[in-house]
Amino acid sequence: MVHILNESSPDSVLTFILLGFSEYPDLQVPLFLMFLTIYTITVLGNLGMVAIIRLNTKLCNTPMYFFLSHLSFVDFCYSSVVTPKLLENLIVEDRTISFSGCIMQFFFACTFVVTETYMLAVMAYDRFVAVCNPLHYTLAMSPKLCSFLVGASYSWGIMCSLTLTYFLLRLSFQGVNIINNFVCEHAAIVAVSCSDPYISQEIIFVSATFNEVSSLVIILTSYVFIFITVMKMTSIGGRRKAFSTCASHLTAIIIFHATILFLYCVPNTKSSWLMVKVASVFYTVFIPMLNPLIYSLRNKDVKETVRKLITKNL
Repeated sequence: MVHILNESSPDSVLTFILLGFSEYPDLQVPLFLMFLTIYTITVLGNLGMVAIIRLNTKLCNTPMYFFLSHLSFVDFCYSSVVTPKLLENLIVEDRTISFSGCIMQFFFACTFVVTETYMLAVMAYDRFVAVCNPLHYTLAMSPKLCSFLVGASYSWGIMCSLTLTYFLLRLSFQGVNIINNFVCEHAAIVAVSCSDPYISQEIIFVSATFNEVSSLVIILTSYVFIFITVMKMTSIGGRRKAFSTCASHLTAIIIFHATILFLYCVPNTKSSWLMVKVASVFYTVFIPMLNPLIYSLRNKDVKETVRKLITKNL
């Protein structure tokens, strides 16, 4: 249970103020236009990807695209948890957010980020089966297994988020708290706590490290076997096709995990709030926009489906 301390004004409501990028007043409008454009592309790109996959029966029944549709859904969700409040704070003077609103934003953002971490690992395993055991791919990646893997990713994301949120609620806060970020990010919340945040900080460090290590082990193991299998292929065309199917996924993995590792698994980054803000912007605003672009621009099936839909509607 959260402890609220406010001896000077017991009737006041516990609130947080998101400073965002208020230290750059001349950049408020340009930043608003930039983030609005990015969010628009994110929404259209991710929901469009989901729609394209659902409309094409062949894609919808393929494990790789089944996972990709959920990745797009997760990207849309955690961008929508953060970006609308960011846009609002760039154009209004009142940058307050209620305590419950801040905690809920953290909970949902954390849930979707952890879910994406394991969704990318699941997609790596899917590529491993497709490349290393193509004859049994359909049998190995059954609809039941695919649904289980996706469900497990969401479930673990919720469990991690509930745990971290519980330890945040055990901290004490007093009156009006100024958060030096545009989002209710863990480090920024514990920084304004009146109590010792050591346990909460250790919990998120251990949780982030475990999630990163476990997911990266799955990813790296999968791609080691993929690389070995591909290098054994005698056909250059076969090698090129195999690498091509993995290139988009590898690009998304590198961008996402590099940011998460920098932000949560390297303690000395907390000393620079500007770096924390930049990293937070990257994984909450930019990455959700990049993923559908990465997959659509490099994917012949997606581009072919879009072409058919456009031709059909003309």
